[in-house]
Amino acid sequence: MQSVDVAIVGGGMVGLALACGLQGSGLRVAVLEQHAPVPLEEDAPAQLRVSAINAASEKLLTRLGVWSSIVAHRASCYHGMEVWDKDSFGRIAFDDQSMGYSHLGHIIENSVIHQALWNKAHQCSDVSILAPAELQQVAWGENEAFLTLKDGGMLTARLVVGADGANSWLRNKADIPLTFWDYNHHALVATIRTDEPHQAIARQVFHDESILAFLPLADPHLCSIVWSLPPERAEQMQQADAEAFNQALCVAFDNRLGLCRVESERQVYPLTGRYARHFAGHRLALMGDAAHTIHPLAGQGVNLGFMDAAELVSELKRLHGQGKDIGQHMYLRRYERSRKHSAALMLAGMQGFRELFSGTHPAKKLFRDIGLKLADTLPGVKPQLLRQAMGLNDLPQWLR
Repeated sequence: MQSVDVAIVGGGMVGLALACGLQGSGLRVAVLEQHAPVPLEEDAPAQLRVSAINAASEKLLTRLGVWSSIVAHRASCYHGMEVWDKDSFGRIAFDDQSMGYSHLGHIIENSVIHQALWNKAHQCSDVSILAPAELQQVAWGENEAFLTLKDGGMLTARLVVGADGANSWLRNKADIPLTFWDYNHHALVATIRTDEPHQAIARQVFHDESILAFLPLADPHLCSIVWSLPPERAEQMQQADAEAFNQALCVAFDNRLGLCRVESERQVYPLTGRYARHFAGHRLALMGDAAHTIHPLAGQGVNLGFMDAAELVSELKRLHGQGKDIGQHMYLRRYERSRKHSAALMLAGMQGFRELFSGTHPAKKLFRDIGLKLADTLPGVKPQLLRQAMGLNDLPQWLR
């Protein structure tokens, strides 16, 4: 039977970030992952699932020693952002130079980030990766948790971390209640070629019941789109022939980058908001999608998860350094309070934003257009919005 200090269930981006962050802390770490990633091919086309990595996550990935390999593989730096309300005057724009930054963030394929973290974790002497490994049972003892794997293997850990995604098996086993709501939106993702270059600007347009984001990729004429639509409409757009889809996309995007042509398959997935009642318990901590999921309209999901990992790294190192029991709920409450607060603010903000920009009521439309215009022109508002989007207000001390 293997015995470790921290068992991380889920070897996705967030789980691996925690594992790499604990290297050198004196804690023995095991990562349990059901599927080892398929190695990336250099000339493979851009993957459909991408993340808008903000400055806070970039700082974390740099400290973990994986940022240079991510950027060397494939990452697109963006220097501006534009948001507008279709068929109206409401608009706000940001650019890095006027705000005193070298860039606003990067659009990176999830698989590129995951592969870099996976490779790094394999190089960490304090980290052992068990893959494929699937949990069959977990029992919470007074001094340790007992994990039984489907292949018959057993593991004990002083702390078990649930990083096993939105439908977390571990969260369910621990009977942690979940607040969840259907956004009544499905996200359609695809790779699009545009006639005009995207100029490294991320763009987002709100239109009645849909939200369309164009995220610039490394090729100046390629963008990854996330199109949030009512479920029936999303299915229609997924099934439509390429010509009809391209035409609808150009109209929805106000033809901002000339003609658009879909260059990939179109994937659709439902959007659900989730918020776990507790982010920690006896010998248990939750992070990433196991603790919370949000609407992708601001592209903040993985950034929120990375800050969970950064905060938990900080707390576990502090507790271990002080000789305290890292699995005691009373000690994990500091992590829980900090991250529940950040997640709640983000969830409430996204929900408010989504409510404000849905529907066509003239008074509501006028209100949001004036709001966008004021945010764009009033002194001091945009820098605060930008710091929030870049995650600079939410950094753990060790990343500042």
